[in-house]
Amino acid sequence: MSEESEQNKDQEEIGLYEKLAGRTADFLDEGKKTFDEALKRAKEELSAAGDFSRENADRLGEYVRRDLMDSTRRAGETVKKVVDPQRLAVGVQSAFSRLLSSAAVTLTEFAERSEKLLEYKTGEITSPGTLTCKECSAEMHMTKTTRIPPCPKCYKTYFRKSY
Repeated sequence: MSEESEQNKDQEEIGLYEKLAGRTADFLDEGKKTFDEALKRAKEELSAAGDFSRENADRLGEYVRRDLMDSTRRAGETVKKVVDPQRLAVGVQSAFSRLLSSAAVTLTEFAERSEKLLEYKTGEITSPGTLTCKECSAEMHMTKTTRIPPCPKCYKTYFRKSY
């Protein structure tokens, strides 16, 4: 494949990526409840319209997901800092801005639910693993299934489990 035709293919895929990211953002703006639902709907719509093969939609969808997750890990920065205007065209920046704004609440709720699943309390029974006190960060290493005692350092009763 010639360099020029390879560049054309790259530009075409970049355009499809931008289209998928933009449609996902549109669906989030319309009130879709989760990022996954919006991305799935965008992939289905663009595949049905013939813009994407199903394989391309899935592959590019993973890129959109990866880029969104990467951006949310740096959520302490403003959207302008996350999406470097020098690197991306204004259209892509706008799509990412809408995606990040719409998905922020969903991702925060998901993180809170996930953290809640890792929370253990004194008196509960737990399998082997490490419990870290949520108050003082002291660790208790459970080597067998046991009932959780209070923290040996501060006597508090809430822990986070890790394995």
